[in-house]
Amino acid sequence: MLKVTNLKKRFGGLVALQGVDLEVPRGAILGVIGMNGSGKTTMLNCINGIYTPDEGRIALDGRDIAGRQVHEVARLGVGRTFQVPRIFRQLSLLDNLDVAQQQAGRSADERYAQSEYWLHKVELHRLRHNYAEELSGGQQKLVELARIMVARPKVVLLDEPFAGVNPALAQLLISVIRELPTEHDCSVVLVSHDLTSIYQLSHHIIVMNEGAILCEGDADRVRADPRVVEAYLGA
Repeated sequence: MLKVTNLKKRFGGLVALQGVDLEVPRGAILGVIGMNGSGKTTMLNCINGIYTPDEGRIALDGRDIAGRQVHEVARLGVGRTFQVPRIFRQLSLLDNLDVAQQQAGRSADERYAQSEYWLHKVELHRLRHNYAEELSGGQQKLVELARIMVARPKVVLLDEPFAGVNPALAQLLISVIRELPTEHDCSVVLVSHDLTSIYQLSHHIIVMNEGAILCEGDADRVRADPRVVEAYLGA
C-alpha cells in the first residue's frame, strides 16, 4: 500500500534522511522506533507532504505522491496524527469530525453517522457537543485519530500517539489501532517511543538511527540486535 524508496532529505548541512527504504503492505502495521533526531518525524512529514524530499519516491497504492501538497496527499488517502494534537479547539467534537468529511461528497446524514460511529469508538460520544479545547491531551489525541478515520484513509501515520497519555486512554488507543487494518482496511505506520506498544501492535518494525534504517524485522529480532541495544543504551 505504501512504498518508500531511497528517501533523502537535507536541511542545509544536516542530513535528516539518507536513503530510507520501506514497505507497508495492505492491512499491516509498521512500527518505527529510534532515538530523538533519528529522522522518524521527518520521514512522516515527507510522506504526508509537509516536506518535499530532495530525492526518492513515495508510492501510495502504486501512485507517486512525493512532493504533492498536504491536502492532495490527504485526499489520495493518507491520514496523519501529530505528537501534539492538531485539532479545531473552538469547534465541538462533532464539528471537528464533520470538517474532515466536507470534500467526500457525502450527505449530512452520512457524515453525521460516521462522526457518531467514531466518537462511540473512541469513547467520547458523551462529549460530542463539547469544544475540543475542553478535553485532556489524551482525549484530544483520540479526537484527532477519529477525525482522520472518518475520511476513510488508505494509510494512517501515527506520530507518538501514546506520548503524554494516561494508561487507561493508552490502552483504548492500542485497542483502536489494533483494529484499523482488519476492520477499516487501512495500513498503519506507527512511530513511538513506547516500545511495549510497538512490540504488541507491529507486524514489522524498523529502527532508525541518524537518518537511516539501522535494523528491521519482527519484535524478537529487533530486541536481540546488538546494534539496537547499542543505539539505545550505548556501547
